[in-house]
Amino acid sequence: MMMVAVMNVAVAQEFTQEKTKSTKAKKQRVEPSFAWSVSDPLGLHYPSTIDTIHLDYHRTMVPSMMSDAWLTTGNYGAPGQNQIFFERPVTGEFFFEDAIDAWLHDTGTMRFYNTRIPMTLLSHSTGGDKHSNLDRTQLEFSGNVDRKTQVGGGLDYIYSKGSYDMQADKDFTWRLFGSHMGDRYELQTFFNHYNYTTKESGGITDDRFITDPAAVQGGETRVDNKSIPTLLTNTHSHLEGSQLYLNQRYKVGFYRYRRDSVTDTIIDRTYVPVTSFIWTLDFRHGKHQFLNKSGHEDTTFFDYTYLTLGGTDESTRYWRLRNTVGVSMLEGFNKYAKFGFAVYGTHEVRRYTQVNTDSVQWVDGMDVLPVNHPHRTTQNLLWIGGQLTKQRGSLLRYNATAQFGLLGDAAGEVDVTGDVTTRFKMLGDTVSIKGYGYFKNLAVPYLLQHYVSNHYVWDNNFSKTKRVRVGGELDIPFSWTNVNVGYETLTDYIYWDADGMPAQHGGAIHVLSARLHQGLHFKAFNWENSVTLQTSSNEQVLPLPKFAVYSNLYATFTIARVLHTQLGVDCNYYTKYYAPAYNPATMTFHSQQEMECGNFAIMNLYANFKMKQARFFVAWTHFNQKLKSGTAYFATPHYPLNPARLQIGVSVNFVN
Repeated sequence: MMMVAVMNVAVAQEFTQEKTKSTKAKKQRVEPSFAWSVSDPLGLHYPSTIDTIHLDYHRTMVPSMMSDAWLTTGNYGAPGQNQIFFERPVTGEFFFEDAIDAWLHDTGTMRFYNTRIPMTLLSHSTGGDKHSNLDRTQLEFSGNVDRKTQVGGGLDYIYSKGSYDMQADKDFTWRLFGSHMGDRYELQTFFNHYNYTTKESGGITDDRFITDPAAVQGGETRVDNKSIPTLLTNTHSHLEGSQLYLNQRYKVGFYRYRRDSVTDTIIDRTYVPVTSFIWTLDFRHGKHQFLNKSGHEDTTFFDYTYLTLGGTDESTRYWRLRNTVGVSMLEGFNKYAKFGFAVYGTHEVRRYTQVNTDSVQWVDGMDVLPVNHPHRTTQNLLWIGGQLTKQRGSLLRYNATAQFGLLGDAAGEVDVTGDVTTRFKMLGDTVSIKGYGYFKNLAVPYLLQHYVSNHYVWDNNFSKTKRVRVGGELDIPFSWTNVNVGYETLTDYIYWDADGMPAQHGGAIHVLSARLHQGLHFKAFNWENSVTLQTSSNEQVLPLPKFAVYSNLYATFTIARVLHTQLGVDCNYYTKYYAPAYNPATMTFHSQQEMECGNFAIMNLYANFKMKQARFFVAWTHFNQKLKSGTAYFATPHYPLNPARLQIGVSVNFVN
């Protein structure tokens, strides 16, 4: 989640929700005339805002705190996976992107603004020394052409050398966006592009460099992290992609007039839309390249080599073009229109281009591959669906979408999802109760069925996967309490097995999750906690930490009436479990039963400040690294997390 350039959105959105419960926090936000996000498939609007709050600003630069349990190879901007299962997105059509999803922009994270006056957000953060520095620069601009039309753009540049050898990554993303909100015609559009490169170390050669350095250094306990040997020394992954999104809506309705009660003359008129006709175009493309220049390491690190022995240089490409057309009856055009209703159809073309094996000389005496995949594959898919929504009203709001596949691999798919929320007043605040759920019977993406590369080849015939989830959420703002409990059953679940290959579990897996956000506040002192309990009925297929906690103890005050200050210490912890291992060739996380990770704490001392339109932080992250001898701070097997380091950052918003 990364639309607001001053925040790492994967962290910022979660904490924005918590902070907006406070009246004081609300006063520290830059409020545009309005801001919104959109949702698939019809571009439905949802309220949003610009977050410039200084509280917990430091956390945006700690890679292990992307969630309360974040699986990562260690470096900032590096591949990772959310181990809070109910927050984890499903496997995408181009699975290479899943590992860096937290650093990318897409439809769900884009924001549109009507700022009335130009707005520019600029920030820069840094940490480490010249050998391990972490730098991130973000810029975003939005301005209105007139009261209905807005344009904007932004960029986000991450360059982190990493604390260990062969760990550096670089990620440059940029975007253009705009909107027009007319009485009859609406337009929402954006273009995102990203270019991501990461060195692949394969992990360190001996975990004792972290857990027991004296044992591998002849009694020397001090470790030069950059000198720890790695399994791969001349390997990197490169990802590049973009998205063009265009949502248009033409509304048909009538004018409602307001007349002077004395003269009966028309004072003004308001256009009331009744029906809208919608067209959404969504185009994406992606390219993954895996390059290993060391022929020796290439054949010793991986179990199988199919195409070349002198190293690997291969790429996989993908694009898809989705068109959705729909018609909707709008909510609220008269007193009987208590809800909105829409029907739509979606057609999608997907093209996959894999390694061309027509002229390859097979290794190990093979004259054919174990599978026979075409160099290019095109899919045509078609769905129809409907949507029922109620976005207005203080007592009851709901949203339900049902989609059914008709053509191609999508034939027979069912995707029904929805939620309902009720709100009521209590002790001067608004308490909300939400129920949510979905039923999904979905086809497995093409690349999980058919794939060819130098080290991994598969040809699967997986059946559709079924997922059923139900849950509820209680939010009590005046006591700073939020409880979320959910249960999900996964049948024919697709996972990455111990060999790094996709596999299908034939039975059912059950996941139960309960999460509590609880804050305690007394004058300037605050203690905020997020506690998650979750269980998986099959930990070999779907391993999850059973207990995860984030705790934040801090004081807030103002110096000289202008410098808003937050001083505190926070901590992230989760229990041991067999954390998935990382595969550099496919950028995926797969099951393993050889090494447990967890049962360590990442603690940070920090100071966050805000003065007028600027905010900044100073943080000593992972300061407890050496407080307990032998602590194994691995989130992923053989990939240690960052050691203690000093980090600083500054952000300025220009609204004028």
